[in-house]
Amino acid sequence: MIGPKEKKERALGERLNLKGERCSSPKCAAVRKPYRPGVHGRSRRRALSEFGLQLKEKQKFKVSYGLDERNLRKIFYMAQKSKESSSAKLLEFLERRLDNVVFRLGLAPSRGAARQLIIHGHMAVNSRRVRSPGFLVKGGDIVSVRKESELKKALSTRKEYLKKYEPPQWLYLDREKMEGKILSLPHDETPPFEINLLIESLSK
Repeated sequence: MIGPKEKKERALGERLNLKGERCSSPKCAAVRKPYRPGVHGRSRRRALSEFGLQLKEKQKFKVSYGLDERNLRKIFYMAQKSKESSSAKLLEFLERRLDNVVFRLGLAPSRGAARQLIIHGHMAVNSRRVRSPGFLVKGGDIVSVRKESELKKALSTRKEYLKKYEPPQWLYLDREKMEGKILSLPHDETPPFEINLLIESLSK
């Protein structure tokens, strides 16, 4: 998703933590300007129709996970083909994306920052460099920072942060090596938003 991240958060009226630690500080735009961007930003928000709610929820997912319409629909069609619940499978695929895993491991402050690390060739899966943020990891995979990249400022400064960071239960983090292992597929994750509204929107 291209464009000012915090402006999108204000437009949606949600704190999506798109800017990492900045979102928890007084510098956060949602704290400094707790209203929508634009001339009519301070006016009262209208009650949304069912279609409006579905659209808003889809925008939250797209902005939060950094996806465009085409990529989100591709993941949705993959989830539909599964014998499991479409909503559970969709969330699993989103969580298994490499950019999300790098973020969940604490190796990057946000999914956007994780995407940059991957695209610039700083991350590896099973010791092989991967440059695709949408790469889907599987159980047993090892996600690591490449040795040549460990001294990069964006990565070296994360070591102190990782000392106090706890990843989700489906991930194991080796803080010294700056690498993680996929212990299991991400089941029973709490959806960040109303995923059923997203499914309804994509089913049309």
